[in-house]
Amino acid sequence: MPIVREIVRNKYLYVLALPGLLFLIVFAYVPMAGHLIAFKKYRLADGLWGSEWVGFDNFKFFFMSSDWYKVTFNTVFLNGLFIVCGLGIALLLAIFLNEIHSRLYKKIAQSLIFLPYFISWLVVSMMTFAFLNTTDGILNRLLIDNGMDPQNWYLKPGIWPGVLTFIYVWKFAGYYSIIFLAAITGISGEYYESAKIDGATRFQQIIHITIPLIRNVLIVLALLGVGRIFYGDFGMIYGIVGDTAPLYPTTDVIDTYSYRALRQLGDFSKSSAIIMYQSVMGLVTIVIFNAIARRIDKDSSLF
Repeated sequence: MPIVREIVRNKYLYVLALPGLLFLIVFAYVPMAGHLIAFKKYRLADGLWGSEWVGFDNFKFFFMSSDWYKVTFNTVFLNGLFIVCGLGIALLLAIFLNEIHSRLYKKIAQSLIFLPYFISWLVVSMMTFAFLNTTDGILNRLLIDNGMDPQNWYLKPGIWPGVLTFIYVWKFAGYYSIIFLAAITGISGEYYESAKIDGATRFQQIIHITIPLIRNVLIVLALLGVGRIFYGDFGMIYGIVGDTAPLYPTTDVIDTYSYRALRQLGDFSKSSAIIMYQSVMGLVTIVIFNAIARRIDKDSSLF
């Protein structure tokens, strides 16, 4: 059999891949059996297999409420902002870093913009509160010092998509910029030398050489982001927003909604139904966008 011959021929490579494969099976595929809870009236005493089968009844809790559209829109909208702004700013940072000729200054700049990636969301939430809290926040103090009235930022849901996007870009742009910079570094210098001979400016070289040649990396990162567009960053949003109800209209995502449903109702089945919906929509989205990417550039698609 071809597959057996392939394994025998590259047996050492497959042995090296075995730990990662086992990790994937144990922590990614085996837990999929838990999706059965979404179709059952789950009781701890009866267990997964002994609980009563109720079909799609648990999904009614989510889809018959007015919240399903709101949290779905918030999840997609916020992740869309994160993908577009995060990758866009990261690409600009990588291009700027590539233009720096001093190796020492480039290394210092890389370290500084990469540093926020290692800061936990708990610390970021405390930093955000220090800036925006009503009583003695840094931003309100600046307003008072300039003769303006302080604002209760935690009662203004309209500004929070921008606030969360700014925080996301600050935290992750440095990480993605390193990936883009590695791709830019791999571009042959002959392209730029030929462009200089033809009289191209540095800006024209960036537009017509740098960006087209790292398009594959950009598409792959965008696809990976789109694949999780229905997954709100629970650690980020719950850590920063928490249970601040006035901000729910613009910040409540599927993850935080399902967490509150589990915490307040104590119903595993209804929370699992919400997560099941999230997983299916994520799968559909990545398949659709992968097909679009394949039409644009066949080599950039994930599968």
